[in-house]
Amino acid sequence: MKGFRGFVLRGNVVDLAVGVVIGAAFTGVVTALVRAFLTPLVGLATGVAGDFSRRSLTVHHVQFPYGAFIDAVIGFSLTAAVLYFLVVLPVNRLHERYAPHHDVPAPKRDCPECLSAIPAQARRCAFCTAELVRAPERP
Repeated sequence: MKGFRGFVLRGNVVDLAVGVVIGAAFTGVVTALVRAFLTPLVGLATGVAGDFSRRSLTVHHVQFPYGAFIDAVIGFSLTAAVLYFLVVLPVNRLHERYAPHHDVPAPKRDCPECLSAIPAQARRCAFCTAELVRAPERP
């Protein structure tokens, strides 16, 4: 029981649970925004009332309800666009502004055995495992 309690109370599990709950609530908000405002705008632009779910095609007495699929595709596309432009882009800009990430490449040299690029301070090649003579230190 002690191990289970430690697992459940570990920071990653609690963070994940909070993220899932907030994500579910946020999904409801975004879905409501798309259905209430954006889908009717698509309906105005296409000349349909924004509800394709009743559209169908009949071939040889077999009905193909393609409207439900069109509604799902439009809903998914609009939801993805709303999330991207209203959440992902602003968060990425804030993150880059306050915590910029710049990779600084380590100096490289070629392995004399396999000619792969390896860090200059390496004592063994990561590709062929050859032992290397350390590069002379530069003043």
